[in-house]
Amino acid sequence: MMNGKKILLDVDPGIDDAVALMMALFDPQLEVVAVTAVGGNVPPDQATRNVQAIIEQLDPPRWPRIGRASMPEMGLPTRNVQLHGPDGLGNANFQVSELQHRHASEKVICDEVRAAPGEVTIVALGPLTNLARALARDPGLVSLVGQIVIMGGTLSGSGNITPAAEFNIYCDPESARAVFRCAATKTLVPIDITSQVAFGYDLLDNLPSETSRAGRFLRRVLPFLFRSYRQELGYEDIRLNDATALVAALHAELFDVELAAADVELSGELTTGATVFDRRRIREWRTNVAVATKVDVAAVRDTILRGIAAAGEASEDAK
Repeated sequence: MMNGKKILLDVDPGIDDAVALMMALFDPQLEVVAVTAVGGNVPPDQATRNVQAIIEQLDPPRWPRIGRASMPEMGLPTRNVQLHGPDGLGNANFQVSELQHRHASEKVICDEVRAAPGEVTIVALGPLTNLARALARDPGLVSLVGQIVIMGGTLSGSGNITPAAEFNIYCDPESARAVFRCAATKTLVPIDITSQVAFGYDLLDNLPSETSRAGRFLRRVLPFLFRSYRQELGYEDIRLNDATALVAALHAELFDVELAAADVELSGELTTGATVFDRRRIREWRTNVAVATKVDVAAVRDTILRGIAAAGEASEDAK
């Protein structure tokens, strides 16, 4: 039996989601109880397929449950910039075994939190569709989840999908609002914090050996991310936003956080999906989230690199 910290990863893979998932699956101090797919970077069916592909390619010591994604009520927005490729994993076209019946992601979330009250940390690395549905399905979940760590939103107001909105929140603002307003313990790791942790081309020279499953996997997906960051954004380095958010869930000491009153804009020609904080001198909104405001960039980079290296060592092919 494993006695590590129990986490549930809610992901929309995405190459940076894949790196975060890889780090978690091979961390001996963690028990990844489930990985739930959500539509975001890719449509729900592809997200579910990608979760399965990542786990099959990496073949970790313990396979988590997988939750199946479904479309948000309002659909998903069309995204012009394809940083992760049409398939979400750099056009790697991983083959997967035929999908067996999978439970809906929100059911898996409810099941796992109920199975270990107060012990499960949910790390939400995509839109908040599944979490909102789980809370609506089982309102008692609010008092049973250990904590929720959310990669999303903006601290400064500068978005990455629109001028005002960060992608994960913009994809399903109604669900984001429901999660923000719930009484569960939450930490928000916004895009302006995660984007400070950058990786240059030297990352490709220091990947785990090709004799490891992690090394082979990363060599198939990361070069695409470097190319797309350069071609689409003009950057010579990449951001692994979701890996940084995972570090925030596991090593809170590397981040400064402040208690805040936050909400999400649901409508507006220019502001749909914007993360709004009550910063008035006499605040009227209720404090509802801890927000990361500073990050120890060097320490988080080192933690991610060590996590990648550890995944390589743990996934070496048998001699």
